[in-house]
Amino acid sequence: MDVRHALQASLGLETVRYRYELSPSQLFHEAIANDRGRVRTGGGDAERKAFATRLGVQGPLVFHSDPSCTGRPVQDTFAVAWPEVERRIWWKDSLRAFDPDHFEPLLKRVTAHLNASGATLYVQDGCVGVDPAYAIPYRFVGEYATHALFARNMFPRHVAGLVNPEAKRWTMLNVQSYRCEPERDGTRTDRAVVLDFRNRICLVVGRADYCGIVKKSIFTVMNFLLPDAGHLSMHCSSNIGSRDDPAIMFGLSGTGKTTLSADPNRRLIGDDETGWTDEGLSNLEDGCYAKLINLDKEAEPVIASALSMAGTIIENVPSLPGRAFDDTDPQDLDLRDASITENTRFSYPLACNPNVAEGSRGGHPATIVLLTADAFGVLPPVSILDGEDVMYHFVQGFTAKLAGTEVGLEEPEATFSSCFGAPFMTHRPNVYAELLRSKMDRHQARCILLNTGWSGGAVGQADRMPIRVTRALLDAALAGRLHEDGAEYETHPVFNLRMPKHCPGVDPKALNPRAVWPDGSAYDAAAARLRDMFRKNFKDNDFAGFGIQAVM
Repeated sequence: MDVRHALQASLGLETVRYRYELSPSQLFHEAIANDRGRVRTGGGDAERKAFATRLGVQGPLVFHSDPSCTGRPVQDTFAVAWPEVERRIWWKDSLRAFDPDHFEPLLKRVTAHLNASGATLYVQDGCVGVDPAYAIPYRFVGEYATHALFARNMFPRHVAGLVNPEAKRWTMLNVQSYRCEPERDGTRTDRAVVLDFRNRICLVVGRADYCGIVKKSIFTVMNFLLPDAGHLSMHCSSNIGSRDDPAIMFGLSGTGKTTLSADPNRRLIGDDETGWTDEGLSNLEDGCYAKLINLDKEAEPVIASALSMAGTIIENVPSLPGRAFDDTDPQDLDLRDASITENTRFSYPLACNPNVAEGSRGGHPATIVLLTADAFGVLPPVSILDGEDVMYHFVQGFTAKLAGTEVGLEEPEATFSSCFGAPFMTHRPNVYAELLRSKMDRHQARCILLNTGWSGGAVGQADRMPIRVTRALLDAALAGRLHEDGAEYETHPVFNLRMPKHCPGVDPKALNPRAVWPDGSAYDAAAARLRDMFRKNFKDNDFAGFGIQAVM
């Protein structure tokens, strides 16, 4: 069945025009010519959204999303509460139940809107996952060529060995021109992102044009499907060293997953979403979606070089004062400029990284890293975790939620996000924690908690951990030096965490967070407050009821 007939049968699209499987250069030109919408508060819906730089089609595409959607619209993200999934989904503020009686009429109104307007829709076919054990076909259908280019960047084009792919296919219908009416459509506002597990549809409507929606929606789907098959889906980066020693790094946006995984001495498996099956690790994607704000080009040369490559997308970086984008070299853009959002982003194919693992796959991890960005500045730079510790800190998922990664978040704040990605986790946290513990024990993986946040004081009072220190700690952990026989530790009196006394290339004083605070009593008070936050979150979520042991 061709695409036109397939979409007519599945969605009722009859009079639309399709631009199917365009090349990156074609999508580049289509985006500049046709992607229109609001780009500034109070602006109209016919403003240009996509721009070329001085490099033209040989360089990146610059895209500006709606000013109300420069991050994921978590409060407007839903799943249809069909009877077969209603009791299995972990409902929360970032994944709300959508009434089935409202969804089907909404979908019909959206397709009627497209048919009546004779819309032009861009279609790209890809897959989610490079391992045929769990990969699914994923079809993007939407009004913006930029989103089609993003989908082409971020997902594998073909996966050999897929069995009965059409029966597994998911489709995203992305319609920015449709405005929801909450009382009629059952939405919270005039936009919505709705996952339909029965019919395998991701519906995106209204002012929801942040590119990350295209990838995080289907990642949320995969987090429902993989555990049912005994596989672990993870919000983590992954890479592999010369000793055939894979590693995974869990963490929320801004904690360092992309930065730390782009290591010239290690081959990249993936920077954000990874599957762990009985065969080992594999990337769910074929691209990277990195934060750009305050990018240190010397520390992150791979990302910096990709800024000038064809087919990439720079999202929500402003133009230079008095200069048009087409008169600007992408390397000259001010990556410190947060006037649109702190959450400036960059999408590029995995192939832009010169050091990718073959097939974006690897064996079982030797090292598991839980990344956290502690806004209070009280957690140790690195801690050694055993199995019970891993489950506890994994379901807690403490970090600092950085400004701009979600709509309405303007200042950094401490947060708990189970599995280091609670908004995307469709099952309850213990499902993923039990799978992680089981696989960790079976394959004898070592684990650390690595703090990439603040040291010597809270955010606003002290500096963030220097990346060179974080790199030294991570390198030592990956080499097994923090776990080797004879390694000395001390136990943190408040957090009950084992802290190494020595690490190559790191001042021993820096390994104990209290030692670098100017006021020890102030540190003790701040540490006790954070410990109490951990305990409260543990109790509020009844993690003990799921068999998680309280280690703090």
